[in-house]
Amino acid sequence: MSTIGNYRLGIRTIKTALAVAICILVFHFFDRGAPMIACLSAIYALRENWKTSYAFGKTRILGNSIGALTATAFVLIQHFLGETFWFELIGVPLAVIFIIVLCDRIGNNPGIIGATAAFLIIYYTIPLDNAVLYAVQRLFDTFIGTFIAIGVNRLVPAFPKKSAKK
Repeated sequence: MSTIGNYRLGIRTIKTALAVAICILVFHFFDRGAPMIACLSAIYALRENWKTSYAFGKTRILGNSIGALTATAFVLIQHFLGETFWFELIGVPLAVIFIIVLCDRIGNNPGIIGATAAFLIIYYTIPLDNAVLYAVQRLFDTFIGTFIAIGVNRLVPAFPKKSAKK
């Protein structure tokens, strides 16, 4: 780890930035659009080592799956019933409650924030004419970012720890 004044720059920070850069490159070369979800997933998943990254990645993927499915169902119901402000005002908070309760029930408390964030991002950006495909694409973005983070953490070695001087 390096320090510049009171600021620390460690290998995890560099690996996180590398994972974000790879997400951006993958999305650019495959013309997938904005890499926001993949980058956020990579940032969330990149931890102290690849095993911890894998564990956090699993909670992220499960949470985002729940959020994406809830957003898709919510948008389809809203489209069927007619888009109204009142449906959104009452329904969005109820959907958030549903997501939190479901994540808690299945033991995915670490995935609650990601699940609710995925729900809100997808709900407020989803094109009504292609709701299911859009949600699947955003979920796939989560997989991309998570796998990139795990790969970076697995392939880029950590700096050796300095031994304490006696």
